[in-house]
Amino acid sequence: MSSRERPVRSESLATQVGGVELANPIMTASGTSGHGTELAEYGVLRDLGAVVVKSLSVDPWPGNPAPRVHEVGAGMLNSVGLQGPGLAAWLEHDLPALHASAARVVVSIWGRTVSDYARAAELVAAASTTGVGACIAALEVNVSCPNVEDRSRMFAHSADATCRVMAATACELPRWAKLSPNVPDVVEIASGALEGGADGLTLVNTLLGLALDTETGRPVLGAGGGGLSGTAVHPVAVRAVWECRGAYPGVPIVGVGGVLTGRDAVELLLAGADAVQVGTATFRDPRAPWKVLRQLAHWCDTHGATVSDIRTQARLRAEAGLGGPPTPTPTPTPDGPAAQDVPVPSLNEGGRHG
Repeated sequence: MSSRERPVRSESLATQVGGVELANPIMTASGTSGHGTELAEYGVLRDLGAVVVKSLSVDPWPGNPAPRVHEVGAGMLNSVGLQGPGLAAWLEHDLPALHASAARVVVSIWGRTVSDYARAAELVAAASTTGVGACIAALEVNVSCPNVEDRSRMFAHSADATCRVMAATACELPRWAKLSPNVPDVVEIASGALEGGADGLTLVNTLLGLALDTETGRPVLGAGGGGLSGTAVHPVAVRAVWECRGAYPGVPIVGVGGVLTGRDAVELLLAGADAVQVGTATFRDPRAPWKVLRQLAHWCDTHGATVSDIRTQARLRAEAGLGGPPTPTPTPTPDGPAAQDVPVPSLNEGGRHG
C-alpha cells in the first residue's frame, strides 16, 4: 500500500518548534525536494510536518557549472550553487500550488550580503500575510553562504556575521538559523544566531568535501569542491544537536543530516531535536520522508513513547547538565540510541570540546 493510501496521523507524533505546531516532526530538507510541489506525486504533502523549500534569494541565481552532483561512498557531494528563480517568481509560480496542497511550508532564504537576507525576509513575511501565503509557517535562514562583504567568508563560520544576518531578518515569522558543521565550535555560532534573534536552530548543513577524477587528477564537480550529505554526516548532526541542546535546554532545534530511517529520526529526537528533516535520502527514493514518518510512528507505538515525551526528557537531561561537555570515557550502552542520561564520549576532534 502506498504512502498516499496510509497517511500517518497520531497524537503521539505531535510536536512544536517554538511557536510552530506540527502534526509530526518529519519535514523535507531544503535543497532536496524542489521549490514547490515536486514530491506531491509520491506522497501527500500535508501528511508531513512541513515542507522546506529549496533556498531562495531575492534575485534569480544560475548556480554552479555542471556536473553538480556526485555519489561518494555513504553520501553525496553536491555543488548546485543555490540555483533558484528568485523570490518574486517563486511567489507567483510555486507558492499557489503549495497553498493548494494544504502543506505547512518553511521558506529557506539566502543572500550574499546582510541586506540581501533582509530583503528576502521582508518579501516572504509580506507574502505570508496574503491568502495564498497563509501556508508559510516559518523562515529558515541559510547562513552557509559566501559573504561578499567579507572576502566571501561564510556567514555561518562567524558568530558575529551570523548574528548580523539574524538581526537583519527580523520579521513576524519565526526564524530558524541553519548552521554549518564546518566550524570548531557550533555552539559558539549558535550563540551568535540566538543573540541576533533566531527563534530556533537547524542543525546541520553539509560538510565540505572534494572528489577527484583518478585519471585526470581534476575535481569531479564543475565548481571544484562540494557539500557532503547523506548517511555519512548523520553522527555529525547528532553531535551538533546534542551539544546545542546541552548548551540551550529550551531553544527550538531542528535536526538534519543523514536521516534514512525512522531510527535515524529517533536518534536526532533523543539528542534533543524537536523536529527532523529528511534530505539526501529523497534522491534515492522520493517517498523517503513518508517512509521515515511511518517507521517513526511504529517505533513510538512499540516503545509506548510519544514525540512530546522524548522532547521533554531531552530538555530535562540538558537542564540537569547531562547534555553538556562530553566525557572522555565511553559508557557502554545497548545496541541502539544512547540512553538519555548517558554522556556522549569525546571524539577528540571536530566537536565542541575536541
